Amino acid sequence: MRGFSRAIAKIYHNEAGHNERKNPVHNLIRASFRGIAMEFLLDINDMHCRFDDTTVVDGLSLHMQPGCLACLLGPSGCGKTTVLRAIAGFQPIVSGEIKLNGRLVSSHNVQVPPEKRGLGMVFQDYALFPHLSVANNIGFGLRGKSVKERTRIADKLLELVGMESHGKRYPHELSGGQQQRIALARALAPKPGLLLLDEPFSNLDVELRERLATDVRAILKSQGTAALFVTHDQHEAFVMGERIGVMHQGRIRQWDTAINLYYEPAERFVADFIGQGRLIEGRMVNANSVQTPLGTIEVNRAYPWRDGTAVDVLLRPNDIVISRESNIRCRILDRAFKGADTLYTLALANGDDVLSLASSHQDYSVGQEIGVAVNAEHLIIFQR
Repeated sequence: MRGFSRAIAKIYHNEAGHNERKNPVHNLIRASFRGIAMEFLLDINDMHCRFDDTTVVDGLSLHMQPGCLACLLGPSGCGKTTVLRAIAGFQPIVSGEIKLNGRLVSSHNVQVPPEKRGLGMVFQDYALFPHLSVANNIGFGLRGKSVKERTRIADKLLELVGMESHGKRYPHELSGGQQQRIALARALAPKPGLLLLDEPFSNLDVELRERLATDVRAILKSQGTAALFVTHDQHEAFVMGERIGVMHQGRIRQWDTAINLYYEPAERFVADFIGQGRLIEGRMVNANSVQTPLGTIEVNRAYPWRDGTAVDVLLRPNDIVISRESNIRCRILDRAFKGADTLYTLALANGDDVLSLASSHQDYSVGQEIGVAVNAEHLIIFQR
């Protein structure tokens, strides 16, 4: 633990915030081409990481532009935290490469130390220094600046994170949400080009997580700071991420916007992992329609499979509408009251089940038979 603390201290005492001198001609060339092809802030190509004989990250590539807010989302053990540690310099890579602002920082024979990468980090356990006041925690990484300047920056960041009256307190006097805000302020103090956040809200209750995720996003956008955020919670990813990479077995299965991940999953794992939904059996009638236990459904795109091809159809809860006029009957297996809405689990005649989200004013009981219809604007089909 002591070694880990020293590593953190090195990051915040680094001098990466002081821009390296560059050739003026080189700067002019870069400025000229910036409007044509923006350089990637983070550029990872075909990265592999292993622990002993186990491959944890398997040929992963991703690219981020300056100012982008991105998330790595996936189940435990998929390799997302290892990716973050490799970017930070805590985890060596077996092959591939990591570049920051065009500079190679990791490869099979290059390993730039964490404190030389110019990154900010917000850890799951906050990693605040207990013996320092809140203001001194924030100013810890501002080496080389005067006491007056460190105080000015700390005061400005305390105001930014909504804690201007807490500068003289100590970490143990703060709540978990307040400690996370101070950890964010400390990471922002050296003005890093990229901020890495490792499950930063996992120790907080659900309501506070959602509120703090919204606040943190607003703070980062106001500062123009790019961030890569790791989480297993898709709601946090949807709030934080302009781009989201869904990870599984050490690879990014889809790198996309939240709405595309939800309505346009590229493969079956993404469809199962993102949102709530069910896959039901079907057969293609033609390129534009599919026969299912819920009747023939018109699709919003042409699929290339032959008529009669066996498929699985993805239906989200908002695709299934309770309808008294419908001849398609389902039995209610379960119901979950969610305030404004109720989520019903419905049994189909063939044994499949689907979910339906309805206004809680429509109150039905478990075991009751109801009519349903399909109203799916974004129908996704996978060949079985």
